[in-house]
Amino acid sequence: MNIATLHYYFPSKEALIRGVVGHAMGRFRTAFAPGSRPGEQLAAQFQGIRRLAKDEPELFVVMGELALRSGRDPAIAAIFQETIEAWHSTLRTLVGHAQSEGFVDKRLDTDTVASLVIATLNGLFMVPVANTASERVDRALGQLESFLGLN
Repeated sequence: MNIATLHYYFPSKEALIRGVVGHAMGRFRTAFAPGSRPGEQLAAQFQGIRRLAKDEPELFVVMGELALRSGRDPAIAAIFQETIEAWHSTLRTLVGHAQSEGFVDKRLDTDTVASLVIATLNGLFMVPVANTASERVDRALGQLESFLGLN
């Protein structure tokens, strides 16, 4: 692709980063088939992450690199903040619905659970996923699912 075409579609660095993050988040959103019940939807999130980590590890590499750069670049940090807030809200809603249906312990705080899930996944995938043992990912996600009462 020539530089003029790139600039036509992405006139600034921020526009390009938003495009990359938007594409990655779209992959994360469509990577799972939502279940019909709230607990199944939450469990499907974990299954989708496992599948993406195995089939599309480059998504995690790119997002990890952008996350690291966000500490040095306020524009990237702002984009990531929006993304994390949207992800947090989605998880909080899924956990709340799963609680109302009896899938997840009602004593758990939905906001804290969403933060814990995000922190765990960020920690697992900050190192390029190619260097992260799939058994480690499976064990960590399995423990989170167990903690939430999904398995």
